[in-house]
Amino acid sequence: MKKLFLYVWKLGKYLVLLAIILTAVGWYRAPSEPADPQLQLVDLNGQLLDLQKMSKEKPLLVYFWGSWCGVCAITSPSVQNLVDDGYNVVTVAIQSGTPLQIKQYLAKKGYTFTTINAPQGKIFKEWNGSVTPSFIILDKGKMKQGLSGIQATWSLKLRLWLNQFL
Repeated sequence: MKKLFLYVWKLGKYLVLLAIILTAVGWYRAPSEPADPQLQLVDLNGQLLDLQKMSKEKPLLVYFWGSWCGVCAITSPSVQNLVDDGYNVVTVAIQSGTPLQIKQYLAKKGYTFTTINAPQGKIFKEWNGSVTPSFIILDKGKMKQGLSGIQATWSLKLRLWLNQFL
């Protein structure tokens, strides 16, 4: 019994250390707000999106992803769950092809999230993004949080809820 306790204790310490390291790396790689962010963008359907207005009433999650990104394939269903639950979400497809190719990709996967095409990744670069998937949370047009990597639906919901109070 004592051996089992020591094993669990040791494993717990390693898991806490791993969580701290992953949090630090995620924070380091997360996007950051540019000095003069471009908040008026055009989606795949040619509609003008004003991210400042969209984030006026409740926080807006902006999700940077690529159709070529294996990790995004894991995270995108969580983002779709947010959309299905009525959360405020806009996505940016980075270097993922023409608008038609992206629309076909979204349809094939069953994704209905509003998407902006960034064929050269310019929007992502402006937000100092370095890895996909990445996220920013805007509230009243200001960036409140940036994060990167795999995110569970509950984690994104919690972050959006908390940012209403920050």
